Parts: sequence; structure tokens; C-alpha cells
Amino acid sequence: MVENADVQDDDIFIITYPKSGTNWMIEILSLILKDGDPSWIRSVPIWKRAPWCETILGAFSLSDPPRPRLMSSHLPIQLFAKAFFTSKAKAIYMGRNPRDVVVSLYHYSKIARQLKDPGTPDQFLQNFLKGEVQFGSWFDHIKGWIRMKGKENFLFITYEELQQDLRSSLQDICQFLGRPLGKEALDSVVAHSAFGAMKANAMSNFTLLPPSLLDQRHGAFLRKGVCGDWKNHFTVAQSEAFDRVYREQMRGLPTFPWDDPEDASPDPDPSPTPAQASEHPPDL
Repeated sequence: MVENADVQDDDIFIITYPKSGTNWMIEILSLILKDGDPSWIRSVPIWKRAPWCETILGAFSLSDPPRPRLMSSHLPIQLFAKAFFTSKAKAIYMGRNPRDVVVSLYHYSKIARQLKDPGTPDQFLQNFLKGEVQFGSWFDHIKGWIRMKGKENFLFITYEELQQDLRSSLQDICQFLGRPLGKEALDSVVAHSAFGAMKANAMSNFTLLPPSLLDQRHGAFLRKGVCGDWKNHFTVAQSEAFDRVYREQMRGLPTFPWDDPEDASPDPDPSPTPAQASEHPPDL
């Protein structure tokens, strides 16, 4: 359905691998499209503001959506709407340190009722590194979409960049969308898209969903909203196993904000494979 969907030139797509800041970007764009006015984010659930492309009752099945259409997708590039690639529609791809992604995805898998139980942290890490999770390999996902970088209708931005300098990142997004904001409007976007503001907004924190869909009694959907939390969860063996797969998979690609400069050096002594990771892993 998505592959053959109709794409309009004024469409705006938010594309991410799961747990990479999708809802943060939805909140940001919801505010930018309304010139910083928070009334939309306070009155309409986040999943209705930027409906999903790949759900049955999703973005492409709405009869009379507001324009421009704001849409979300976790799809890899090879499954995305073919019409997008010959259109002027804009796409923002948000990347995030995959180590933080795996921690966040593990916690999410424990409360999302449509996903299978993630098992032990170590099992889940192995499955993630092999791409045996919903939406497949993180490595394939980002390597597929990064090929679009440099095209005028595609913006690649990272969770880490937004964390480091939100105001500057917002200005880049506004410029990409051709929607410059004045200081007062930009201040409003910064204030209302902050993690604390989103966590307190019932339209954005997913508390409107019943436990049968998202059981937040066992953990909040919006958990921490920080960078580097993986360091509190990975064992040394897990970190080495992850680094080994990461170096192999990402060889030849440009560096990302989460990359350690030392990663560019030749491989050190062989690290344990995921299957050899710690016998006593902590709780991701």
C-alpha cells in the first residue's frame, strides 16, 4: 500500500528507525507548522498530527487530511513510497546512537503489547545486532536512507545534534522547510518541545492509549530523553561486541556525532561476538 501511495509535493515525512526521536521530531514540526503556537499539540494526539504511513488506517488512507500532510514512517528505503523519490515532498531522517536505540527499544518492547517479549537484555542485544527485531537491521536502515543525503528535499539530522544545540537545529529545520520563524516563535518551539513539556502533555506522552496497547504501568513511554544512557546498561563485553559489529557494518561511512574518534583506527584485538557477551548482563 505504501510503496504505491500517492505523494504530494508539499508532504513532509519524518523517517526514523524506532526509538530514535520520532515523537520529538513530530512535536517540533507540529510547533513549526503552527508558527510556535502550542494549541495544536495540546488538543490533538501526537499520532493524529503525524499519522503513520505503514498502518492500515494510516496517513495514506485518510480522506481529507490537512495540508501540508505531516507523516511518520519507520520503513526502510526499499519499502518506502516510490512516488516520493520523484516528488518535491520533503523528508527529515532522524538518526540516533544505536546503543541508546537498543536500550530504549528493549524497554519499549516490555510495554508495547504488539511486540513479542524481548527476553533477557543479552538475548535482545544479540537479536538487535542480527537485525532480528521489528523493522529489521538498524545498520541497513541508516545505510539505505543516508544515500539520500545531499538531495535538496532530504534532511539528515541526529538526536544528538538536537540535544547539543536545539535552537540551532530548529533553525536548520525551519530553513529546510522554508518556514523561517521569528525569535518569539522559535522560543515557543524550544520551550514546548522540551522533554519535560512533552512528558507532561497528555496529547504527547501516550497516556491516552489503553494498557491493552501500551502498558505504561510497567514503564513510561517517554523514559529519559537523554544521550549516552547506554553506558549505564552495557557490560564491557556487550560494549565490545557491539563495537565490533558496528565497525564492520559502518566501514566506509562518514562519522556520526555518536562516534568515538578512536573508532576510525584499525580494529583492535578481536572482541567477543554477541553470542559470547557477558554471562551476567545488567538490565538494559
